[in-house]
Amino acid sequence: MVLNPVISKLVGKLVVLASASPRRLEILRNAGLRFEVVPSWFKETLDKRLFKTPQQYAVETAKQKALEVARRMPCNHLKTPDIVIGADTIVSVDGMILEKPRDKQDAYRMLSSLSGKEHSVFTGVAVVLLHEKPDDEDYQIVDFYEETKVKFADLSEDLLWEYIDSGEPMDKAGGYGIQALGGMLVEYVHGDFLNVVGFPLNHFCKQLDQIYNRQASCHGDAAPNLPTPSSTHTVLPVQQVVNSSPGHSEETQPVTASRDKCEDSEETREDLQKIIQLMDGFKASKALFTASKFGVFDLIQRRAALDAAQVALELKTSLRGTERLLEACLSLKLLKRTNCKTPAYENTELSKRFLLSDAPCSLLGYLTYCNDAVWPLFSQLERAVQEGVHQHHRVFCNKSGDLFQDTLYSSQEVKVKFMKAMHNIEKVTGKTVATAFDLSAFKSACDLGGCTGTMALEFARAYPEMSVTVFDLATIVEMSPLFLPPGTQDRVMFVAGDFFKDALPKADLYILSRILHDWSEEKVHLLLGRIAEACTPGCGLLLCDIFLDEGRTGPSRGLLQALSMSEGKQRSADEYALLLKSHNFVATGIKLTENLLDAMLCVKV
Repeated sequence: MVLNPVISKLVGKLVVLASASPRRLEILRNAGLRFEVVPSWFKETLDKRLFKTPQQYAVETAKQKALEVARRMPCNHLKTPDIVIGADTIVSVDGMILEKPRDKQDAYRMLSSLSGKEHSVFTGVAVVLLHEKPDDEDYQIVDFYEETKVKFADLSEDLLWEYIDSGEPMDKAGGYGIQALGGMLVEYVHGDFLNVVGFPLNHFCKQLDQIYNRQASCHGDAAPNLPTPSSTHTVLPVQQVVNSSPGHSEETQPVTASRDKCEDSEETREDLQKIIQLMDGFKASKALFTASKFGVFDLIQRRAALDAAQVALELKTSLRGTERLLEACLSLKLLKRTNCKTPAYENTELSKRFLLSDAPCSLLGYLTYCNDAVWPLFSQLERAVQEGVHQHHRVFCNKSGDLFQDTLYSSQEVKVKFMKAMHNIEKVTGKTVATAFDLSAFKSACDLGGCTGTMALEFARAYPEMSVTVFDLATIVEMSPLFLPPGTQDRVMFVAGDFFKDALPKADLYILSRILHDWSEEKVHLLLGRIAEACTPGCGLLLCDIFLDEGRTGPSRGLLQALSMSEGKQRSADEYALLLKSHNFVATGIKLTENLLDAMLCVKV
């Protein structure tokens, strides 16, 4: 993301930076932005106790800095700026906001509190847009913030005082400058490095792009009428607010009575129920995840007719919380009451089929993964949509920015949890996709990224004459046989390798299950090209994934999954067919299974 596409829109405009920070000047000038520097006179005396979060304090301070300059310049300079940029950077640790130290002792206090800990660096940014008339006091404000996680090493007293005596901490938020000597204190950084230096350039560029480029497509080359980024505010003088009464323009006419009235009709009541279900859907999911994680369904299956007090005692949870969780599961038809005099609970057939750890179609491992990995990601959905990128780095502080890779090379516990989730998916979907088409003509198959081999085993069972190989990373292969039932390990062969780099095992049929939607276009074409090279005419490719409908209005699982903002994308069956055709694979059959995955069979021509 660069400023070049925006610069042409700023030619002839007076852009002002309301900050004298040399670090912000350098960042913006290196990006090619031309601007004047008018340091703000706003005294940073806002009461931090009035703000719920540190980032709110940083944004409000940045806004006040920018507004002070925007209001002062027309009087003192006899000219009105077009844009004023304000920024404020703070450090937050253990609920405390750290700004610039007052003296050496204050710097020591700050740096000591950061030693050996991870902290957050927040930069609040406010962009004030002004009208051209000098006497026009309307402002439009776009504000946002960026958060970067920084971890300090354990700092010795000697190192602390050596750094403080250098004088560098005294004009830096949190008492350190990461771009200079302070970099020696830092163990790792997760997020935008320039944000720690003092200005989130990438986020700022995206906001300018939204203001000037995207709005221009709707309004021509005129200045934007209303910015569209995450947070916009309009500051109006009192006189304008008073004069903005109904009747001055069509836009200010009151809403018609028909729109004000909520009609009590059968159609309205049905639609209201649909909206209520959508609003409460996240609560139902979390109740399911929590009960599964606590092992509620396994416990009730082992010990029939337990009441809430007994369940709480076994789980070591509060009676009040347990009662409410059990009642929620009752309402979701996951539990039912027994006929005993004392209110007690037992599993429904739904829970017995999918929520017990030893059930043939158990999804317990996948539910645990959803709770621990997917749920936290979706809690950052606003930022994911705003930025258009996944939020792995913010949620999990992972170094590579790739949740899949970090999972595979993390602790044994995390790796096993991930593999149990994949094992559940393969177990529930394996037989369905293996029998979606008659594959008996293929004598050998290779499941690329086949993880635990559970799906591959279903192919071996459905086609006894077929030899089946799982090709996956070494860290997966070494543990995969542990997930196969006793006596079946010899039915599937495992080969370790990276399907982007290493030679693929020879096979008549290649299986891609839940693979393509995870990767970028470049990697998707790389993988399909490598499969095409390994195939001779007549070889097959079985694609197993969620197929979107062409109008994107049908079942929503794939579209909701796409909101995780992985580098890949979800596709319809026709889109997959066109993609595969570009690598000389022709689709011969499509099967919408009503299971977790659909299937498409293609043949190399």
